[in-house]
Amino acid sequence: MTKALGYAAKHSFSKLKPLEFERDAPKPNEVEIDILFCGVCHSDIHQAKNEWSNTVYPCVPGHEVVGRIASVGSAATKHKVGDLVGVGCMIDSCRECEACKAGEENYCAGPNSWLATYNGPMQPAKVSPTGTNTYGRDNTYGGYSTSIVVPEDFVLKIPAGLKPEVAAPILCAGVTTYSPMKHWGVKAGDKVGIIGFGGLGDMAAKIAKALGAEVFLFTRSEEKLEEARKLGATGVMEDDKDAFTEHKGSFDFLLSTIPEKHDLNPFIPLLKRDKTIVVVGALDNLAPVNNMQVAGQRKSVAGSLIGNLADTQEILDFCAEHNIGPDIQIIPIQQINDAYDMVEDGEVRFRYVIDIASLKQEQAESAA
Repeated sequence: MTKALGYAAKHSFSKLKPLEFERDAPKPNEVEIDILFCGVCHSDIHQAKNEWSNTVYPCVPGHEVVGRIASVGSAATKHKVGDLVGVGCMIDSCRECEACKAGEENYCAGPNSWLATYNGPMQPAKVSPTGTNTYGRDNTYGGYSTSIVVPEDFVLKIPAGLKPEVAAPILCAGVTTYSPMKHWGVKAGDKVGIIGFGGLGDMAAKIAKALGAEVFLFTRSEEKLEEARKLGATGVMEDDKDAFTEHKGSFDFLLSTIPEKHDLNPFIPLLKRDKTIVVVGALDNLAPVNNMQVAGQRKSVAGSLIGNLADTQEILDFCAEHNIGPDIQIIPIQQINDAYDMVEDGEVRFRYVIDIASLKQEQAESAA
């Protein structure tokens, strides 16, 4: 057992506060990670506030985790003590279903689906008779903490070309936007539209540019038009009817990164025949889609859920190779509740990243 300190929400209406707990020693196939940085994802806010009606409390968020291997299990061989590594949204899956065997762990069809880095299985209603989560863990506490224990094959290698604090959001925002681009075959010369210009949209634009696409960013904020130009993209206001008319039927791929319910219908006419708009930001219900717009040119409206382990390692290496990464602001963990408010108010485009040294200092002061 290792004593750990994290920041947890104890109710849907409560602020995150310090929580002391213990991490199990690594099992033979597991590694213990001393956490250095953890990104702040909008999903953390949804989860902490139980906006998806599945939160297990106390909830220690955090699934954009970067740290160094502190110890390894007796049978672990993929990583060694001192390695710089990352953990994304998943820390296990059933390993037996068709999706898992195909390397698509994020679409695990096992009894509980994949095990999230915090909050337990993706099917939280299927719990043990005592009410605790499955996979042999009473609760799954995430990366807003001093350490974490993870099966070694769900741990990613951070390439030398990436700073650890920059790598953290790539483990979610990076792979969440890269995976659908890869699946739907975005390539050099394609015309790609990114809807929404927050943390996901920023990464999506940079990745699409690095793939050689012509990138357009759709935003509601005039201030973000200049930010789009700095990325080498064309900014388009979502209420610019003339621009929507001009670009009708011209896009090879559209990616919606808006994190809440929104209307896709204005964007569907922008697609070429047989092309796809993919939603990655919102996991709740969307406004109804006008199927005449879809059927008329055999277009598709699709969804994509994070990315598999191979895609996650691939995008980490891709970002290092192309020298791209999210715009970040590092914060001490003591500012996490203020950061949540800023994200919810839409006042930030960059990704907050927690410096876990601030938590370790709090832990040391508490123990003194």
